[in-house]
Amino acid sequence: MEFRTVVDIPKGSFELLPCERMLFVGSCFADSIGRRAQEEKFRAVVNPYGVMYNPACILHSIQRLFENTGERVNGERERFTTAVLTLGTNHVYILKETGEIVDNCQKRPQALFDERELSVEECINYLKETVNLLRTVNPNIRIIFTVSPIRYRKYGYHESQLSKATLLLAIHNIVTCPSFFETSLPFGRSREGALSYFPAYELVLDELRDYRFYAPDMLHPSEQAVEYIWQRFGETFFGDAVKVFLNKWRPIKEALAHKPFHPDSPDYQAFLARTHEQLRLLKEAYPNLELSKET
Repeated sequence: MEFRTVVDIPKGSFELLPCERMLFVGSCFADSIGRRAQEEKFRAVVNPYGVMYNPACILHSIQRLFENTGERVNGERERFTTAVLTLGTNHVYILKETGEIVDNCQKRPQALFDERELSVEECINYLKETVNLLRTVNPNIRIIFTVSPIRYRKYGYHESQLSKATLLLAIHNIVTCPSFFETSLPFGRSREGALSYFPAYELVLDELRDYRFYAPDMLHPSEQAVEYIWQRFGETFFGDAVKVFLNKWRPIKEALAHKPFHPDSPDYQAFLARTHEQLRLLKEAYPNLELSKET
């Protein structure tokens, strides 16, 4: 007898590579998943200008990233190969003085701003512009859309659901609409697998229904829930190459996190030397592996 509903996620139409250069932009859920990617040594840039909740601000963040850095790393141009965009809400704040959507109210008085909701069509247009911008830097970039499972209590729960529905409809149009892409393909896939939808929202609401999967505020997913979503993300987008790398990296990561009682002891120094040798060999096998100064 089955006592839960399991969200069926088809295997992704593309596979991530070890140490791949990725971009995570969006809500605080993007922060959570992006940090997991960094822990597993994907070369991930996560919300470079802070958390962004709506399609307009996600576009602004990526525009700013490219304008300020030209997406240069260590002086050399290196393109993102995969972007993960996590939408949280369709609510935007508009500065009355300029009529422009702001990314952050910067604790200024609420009277300076108007709040309104983007329509499905407006969300679609912002997402189209975002996709086009990412493709000007890398025409072959793969883009994964998700909707944050975090509900917005300040809007009211019904209004929060309407907001999520607006985002889901916009993403569905972007991923499947034949007027934007050459051909119409099944939901979750598009031209050459360049666009995908990953159902993080559905995983929390339809599969992880119990409140034990929530943080104390009863709104954000718990660490256990984030870990489960990351596991399902891996099942969807990780191929054999990533799995081989993670099997090599995991024991090294655990060894580096070890806190010894006697750090100056000969046994621990020998343990540390073995770990650093393993790390050197891993770096030799994976030249794109980036190591922190602390490591």
